[in-house]
Amino acid sequence: MDTRGRGDGFGAMEEKRLDREPAADDVRTMHHRHSFPVRLLFAGLGTLFVLLGVLGIFLPVLPTTPFLLLAAACYARSSRRIYHWLLHHPHFGPLLREWREHRSMPYRAKRKALLLIALSFGVSIAFFVPGWLAKLAMGVGGTLLAAWIARIPSRDAPRRP
Repeated sequence: MDTRGRGDGFGAMEEKRLDREPAADDVRTMHHRHSFPVRLLFAGLGTLFVLLGVLGIFLPVLPTTPFLLLAAACYARSSRRIYHWLLHHPHFGPLLREWREHRSMPYRAKRKALLLIALSFGVSIAFFVPGWLAKLAMGVGGTLLAAWIARIPSRDAPRRP
C-alpha cells in the first residue's frame, strides 16, 4: 500500500494511507512536520480563532464557523491534543467533523451566516464606511463572501418539491 503523505488541509502526517482521509482518532498518530517556533505561531493563531469563534456565538457580527475551521487547521499543525479536543468538543466538534468528512455546512448555520453577512455589511456600508469607493469595495467583498458561503453544500437542506 502506498503511504506517501499528502496535504489535506487538516494536518501533516508523515505516513498515511492515500486511499482514505484520516479518522478523527488518527490524530494521535500524527507527526509534526513544523519546527517549534512555527508550531507556536499556529497554536497562537488557533487560540485567537477559537476566541473569535466563541465570541461569534454571542455577537451577531462575527461568524463562528469560519473561525473554528481556521482554528482546527492551525491546531492540526501545532497541537495534536488540542486538535483532538476541538474535533470531539460537544458544540464545536459536529460542525468541524461535518466540514472535514463531507465538506458541507449545516443548513441552519449557513442561513444564519448569510443573514448576518447581509446585516453587518449592509449596516457598515450604510452608516460607518466613508466614501463611495470604500462602500463599493466592501459591497463587492460581502457579495463574494456570501456567494462563497452559499455555494457550500448542506447535507441537511430541505428538499425542493
